[in-house]
Amino acid sequence: MTPPPNGPQPIAVLGAGSWGTTLAIHLARIGHDVRLWARDPDLVAQLRQTRANPVYLPGATLPDAVRPSASLEDAVRGATFAVAAVPSHGMRGVIRAAEPFLSADAIAVSAAKGLEADTLLRMSEIMATELGSRRIVVLSGPSFAAEVARQLPTAICAASTDLSAAEAVQREFRARYFRLYVTDDVTGVEIGGAMKNVIAIAAGVNEALGLGHDALAALITRGLAEISRLACAVGGRRETLAGLSGLGDLVLTCTGSLSRNRKVGMELGRGRPLPDILAGMRMVAEGVRTAGAALALGARHGVELPIAAQMQQVLEGRKDPRTAVEDLMLRPQRAEREAG
Repeated sequence: MTPPPNGPQPIAVLGAGSWGTTLAIHLARIGHDVRLWARDPDLVAQLRQTRANPVYLPGATLPDAVRPSASLEDAVRGATFAVAAVPSHGMRGVIRAAEPFLSADAIAVSAAKGLEADTLLRMSEIMATELGSRRIVVLSGPSFAAEVARQLPTAICAASTDLSAAEAVQREFRARYFRLYVTDDVTGVEIGGAMKNVIAIAAGVNEALGLGHDALAALITRGLAEISRLACAVGGRRETLAGLSGLGDLVLTCTGSLSRNRKVGMELGRGRPLPDILAGMRMVAEGVRTAGAALALGARHGVELPIAAQMQQVLEGRKDPRTAVEDLMLRPQRAEREAG
């Protein structure tokens, strides 16, 4: 283990799901003092007693430097970095509750991917409304929690409009197996991270229906075009979507067997209703919530999102998956460079 460049830092990780637990393990492994907050006191008790989180991250062990807590105040007070790894629909409530205990010079890090359903805000925008002038960094890119926990090579983005904050995260979170690239295109990174989950549901449908590799390649390619149109319309840069937080994350989520959103799509393709699928999942598939919000954001900016539109109809039970695929294939043909 390489010691942290500035010595051990007190870091709060908010959320003890798979990604939050993994980040806590990773940050402790590289030498930091980590407070891992979970909302459920029973889960905290289990984490303390067994040093394991078998429901959300089977097979991983919490290092001694990870201190589980059910108190936001205990977790956040004095932290140099506060990493929010909670589902997108819970981000505002957790950040609002944590804000009184967070020091003014702490760096808030979003490790969540999605859009807030009613406001259509990205996660960093929610943080900004709740945290005032505090610096904010977004972590996003192709990363399965289980693989990071196993120290398999991973590369992601640290995005912020404050270069020094992004570089601080890059410096303090890096490891021999965990590489971070800095960017100031927060919008592009977050739209890529949110929208790829919707396309991954469609990829799961493709798999379940046995439509083949040709169809999957077309889906990923046109999905990237769809994501890029929306990202650029709201202020992101097209080149960002060709990078880790766009193409990289999209390919991983559409093809990887660990993808929760792909699994939802596969179950939909097999004919299971969405409520039954979600009832059997302990972890959140963000694409289910993101589809409708993305469509609303697209409508606000005059951007057509045909794949998201078809998936939303499938998610709502208004269209069967095979018909949705056929409707996508039968859309009017056009030049590849055109918007739709």
